[in-house]
Amino acid sequence: MPEISEQDYSQKKLQQVNEALGSGMFVYVRKLLQHMPAYDLALILESSTTKSRPVLWQLIDPDFHGDVLEELNEEVRKGILKSMQPEKLAAVAEGMDVDDLAEVLRTLPDAVFKQVLNSMDSQDRSRVEAALSYEEDTAGGIMNTDTITLRPDVSVDVVLRYLRLKGELPESTDSFYVVNRDNRFIGAVSLAALVTAKANVIIKTLINAEIEAVQADMHEQDVAQLFERHDWFSAPVIDEEGHLLGRITIDDVVDIIRENAEHSMMSMAGLDDEADTFAPVIKSTKQRSLWLGVNLITALLAVAVTSMFEGVFQQLAILAVLNSLVPSMGGVAGNQTLTLVIRGMALGHVGGSNARALLNKEVAIGFLNGIIWAVLIASVVAIWKQDLMLGGVIAFAMLMNMTAAGLAGVAIPLLLKRMNIDPALAGSVIITTVTDVVGIFAFLGTATLFLV
Repeated sequence: MPEISEQDYSQKKLQQVNEALGSGMFVYVRKLLQHMPAYDLALILESSTTKSRPVLWQLIDPDFHGDVLEELNEEVRKGILKSMQPEKLAAVAEGMDVDDLAEVLRTLPDAVFKQVLNSMDSQDRSRVEAALSYEEDTAGGIMNTDTITLRPDVSVDVVLRYLRLKGELPESTDSFYVVNRDNRFIGAVSLAALVTAKANVIIKTLINAEIEAVQADMHEQDVAQLFERHDWFSAPVIDEEGHLLGRITIDDVVDIIRENAEHSMMSMAGLDDEADTFAPVIKSTKQRSLWLGVNLITALLAVAVTSMFEGVFQQLAILAVLNSLVPSMGGVAGNQTLTLVIRGMALGHVGGSNARALLNKEVAIGFLNGIIWAVLIASVVAIWKQDLMLGGVIAFAMLMNMTAAGLAGVAIPLLLKRMNIDPALAGSVIITTVTDVVGIFAFLGTATLFLV
């Protein structure tokens, strides 16, 4: 019997819920939702229409509301939060991790945000305010303050008795952090080292001083790279003075990696990575219109260049037929290079020290590809139209545009990054414009010189 994939399973559950919801079988829907993990519940909400979501939300067990909110993307979460009273939000917040709660609160209007904070007890409020004091894309913004700290001068026996009295450990605990009386971070003791050590061993002898603490203002992408480089499961977060603030766990890093991947993919199309698939038509139209307008302006630039050679088209109609070929090939080559460079920048492979080497490599690739395809296309055109000069013209234009595509594919994302503009968002449009303009100008300009 063939295994059902995770995606097929999710779609089957979604179909069951939608069919039952459409038939008004709310009790049955509630039973279906009761046995689903938070991730699947969030997936069902995101995969449902905006009209169905309020009903589904009411049918989900309130005890799981906090877990589901953590899994939802920002746009869908905003829609859910709008329908909730501040008191209910405060009740949901009690069971949420501080970093996830801070992320949720950032999406609320100021008035509701203050009401929710005022509804919390003083301890929870102070923890959330500490997380909110840092930018959301920094280590301080994604850290969790739920940590267990140890003093270096106590014995293993004392620590183990304390842990038994506590009864449970924070999720994803693989290490305990050792601090002095001023709460300055000293090092970490792994859970494995603690439970295998003799009862009379002092904690300071078990400290792994090589554990690297993360500065609270470090960007989340840099944090993710550290986790990847060192194979960490968790890492302590400290302030400028070395005081322990909290910790970051691997599940937070997985979220960062996933969000960055979604951001790059959606930005290539000029869309928000938090875009709601089932958002209302008018809202989605507004979101997409801006980028379509930018694309129109760049397309008009290519049209303006083409119009400069209007007289050439009147004399040689074949040029109008072949005119789209050179820009099209250059655009594909340029976007290949652009995608490679953006990926390299995201992984930390591309920087100022090796940018010139990468530029030289991609220009060389563009030149060699230009020669290959120039010869091929020139041969086809020359045989087709029995005109060697026409074949030579398109070959020269192809060579120039493929070389320019390689150059632009590296230079554009590096320049955009230096200007603090997201290369994934603006790079594709700019490089398409460059290859269109260079391709049209090289082809029609050369044709004007040698064929007219």
